[in-house]
Amino acid sequence: MDTPNPNWFLKARLKTRQLLLLIALDDYRNIHRAADELHMTQPAASKQIKDLEEMLDVKLFERLPRGMEPTIYGETMIRHARMALTSLALAHDDIVTLKAGLTGQVEVGVIMTPAMALLPRAIARVKEEAPLLRIGVQVEASNVLLDKLQRGTLDFMIGRIFDTIDTSGLIYEELTEEPACAVVRPGHPLLQENRALALKDIAPLPWILPPHGSILRYRFDMMFRRAGLEPPANVVDTTAMLMITALLQQTDSLHVMPLEVAQYYASLNVMRVLPIELPCKMDAFGIIRQRDHLLSPGADMLLRAVRAAAAEIY
Repeated sequence: MDTPNPNWFLKARLKTRQLLLLIALDDYRNIHRAADELHMTQPAASKQIKDLEEMLDVKLFERLPRGMEPTIYGETMIRHARMALTSLALAHDDIVTLKAGLTGQVEVGVIMTPAMALLPRAIARVKEEAPLLRIGVQVEASNVLLDKLQRGTLDFMIGRIFDTIDTSGLIYEELTEEPACAVVRPGHPLLQENRALALKDIAPLPWILPPHGSILRYRFDMMFRRAGLEPPANVVDTTAMLMITALLQQTDSLHVMPLEVAQYYASLNVMRVLPIELPCKMDAFGIIRQRDHLLSPGADMLLRAVRAAAAEIY
């Protein structure tokens, strides 16, 4: 017996009425009663079952003197027919819910880089389809967001997973790596130089850096040590963007930050990316959610929009 093509249901244009007929036959075990239930004639019902059997090249029902009994193939089709109709009913309920704007609050956590372009694009897309959906966004470090996710206060997050936490109850979908770069104010003297910059040129300069204990600061310092240099000593420690941008404007300081974030601020003419490739990058980040947490229609809609935006950006 030939194996049906995996897309046989597309070629066959399987009808919802055929699924309903399978279920009715399972309920009544009688072609006349099943046809009456669906307001069909008995010959029409018989033809639909015959057509389905020919498509699959199996017998779905045994014709008995007092009715019909599903074969093992019939039981399989009936089970999947019930699942398919249940799924369609849930899809309708979700659409009605979204249109009515009754999905409540969707809470998502995000680290800085995807907060600049990825998540705004996804939110904009969702708001076009469901303007009444309320979306709460929390921008924090990954460890803070992971704690909130595991306590159930976030639907999902976009960030990093660390080796130090228990990930058995989490699902992680990697999106992209995060290279770092050096930035300065527009008009900075280093931008005027016509030579290739090296780490030894920027080590003695004033810097604005994330505090000790952060992953980026550790990797930044190690970048210089691996090159046989001492890390910068003239440093202001802060992660506050208002302070960082103000200090960059008023001094000749440099700052290290994720490239995607820097490109966003450069597009606003707030800073410039220094033309030097730093051998320093953050770990990849991705979508993180709880394995046993069933997402609401609104949260699922936002999650799908994040995936679509990530495919476009990364």
